[in-house]
Amino acid sequence: MGLCFSKQHNNGDDSSHLVVPGGKVDLVTTKETWEEKLAQASREGKIVLANFSAGWCGPCKIIAPYYCELSEKYPSLMFLTIDVDELCDLSTSYDIKATPTFFFLKDGQQIEKLVGSNKAELLKKITAVVDSQGQCQH
Repeated sequence: MGLCFSKQHNNGDDSSHLVVPGGKVDLVTTKETWEEKLAQASREGKIVLANFSAGWCGPCKIIAPYYCELSEKYPSLMFLTIDVDELCDLSTSYDIKATPTFFFLKDGQQIEKLVGSNKAELLKKITAVVDSQGQCQH
């Protein structure tokens, strides 16, 4: 089914489910929610930072707490997490080949992208996008 990833089954262990540990991150589980969030971001003049992730992905689990911290520090951005297993069609439409993959979207259009869980590079891209939009952090 395209470029989707399959969940690992761990004999009843729930560790394959994506968990968003807090902050101001919204977990997107339906195509309708995705469309609503993009529309809301456009209305509010916010840039969307979409984290395409998976519950079974080690690097995704490692960067998730940092992603949540960033969501608190950069309220001018809308932080979303999309489980590639739950929204396979959406993941395929964004050509996700590895997790995590971060997309920066303005009015639904990609303006930046980062593949992998590089914290320093993620912060660098966030600050560059925020600075280029003339949006303040606080």
